[in-house]
Amino acid sequence: MSVDKSESRIRRMFAEIAPRYDLLNHLLSGGTDYYWRWKTVKTVAPEGDAPILDVCTGTGDLAMAYWKKTRGRVIGTDFTREMLELANRKLAGQKAIIESGRPVSFLAADTQRLPFADDQFQIVSVAFGLRNVADIQRGLDEMIRVCKPGGRVVVLEFSMPSNPVVGRVYRGYFRHVLPRVGQLLARNRHAAYNYLPQSVAQFPEGKALASVMEACGLQSVAWKPLTGGVATLYYGRKPQRHREPEATSVAS
Repeated sequence: MSVDKSESRIRRMFAEIAPRYDLLNHLLSGGTDYYWRWKTVKTVAPEGDAPILDVCTGTGDLAMAYWKKTRGRVIGTDFTREMLELANRKLAGQKAIIESGRPVSFLAADTQRLPFADDQFQIVSVAFGLRNVADIQRGLDEMIRVCKPGGRVVVLEFSMPSNPVVGRVYRGYFRHVLPRVGQLLARNRHAAYNYLPQSVAQFPEGKALASVMEACGLQSVAWKPLTGGVATLYYGRKPQRHREPEATSVAS
């Protein structure tokens, strides 16, 4: 049975769990989410002064992690305003970012319809949000569109461990323990923490997602399983544009 990823349902669901979102992320991952973001920024580090965009930013953790690496312009977008309110509240407590004169900016925007011109950002990232986009390929197309030629698109997402023993234990936790704890601590009408394992199960991973990224036009696509495959980091480059050689006339 397919998971309901309608935009209205996803927006309402994340609006309801927003107040406990960070707490549950840290609790249910055992704090490993900090390491995953650190690894993302280290692996796909900024390569210049061009701005960085983090889509489906939620409460802004990856956007702020990228700012701390580059100290340049970083924008985070999300279509759930309740999440962005928390991101801005969190940002207000980051003295170094606020006083830098180039703080992180958070904007309300749908990843499938980004409000930016083509070829703007050196890195376009998404952490644990691409599987929530109604049309994954359309979301990737938009991320690639606003990325600069030669820039990189980064996807950090949940996956399932390949080790049979670890995978069996993790699937039991992911499908039975996590939804109960999540629903208990963040009561909502949309069964958000039942949706989580269902959406992960139906999301392409490993070579399957890499192939989607390549089909969307990215080059040199690679992926790295993290923490035994509980999460996976994917990244690829937008091709450089090659200018057509100018025609030259030959004197007769």
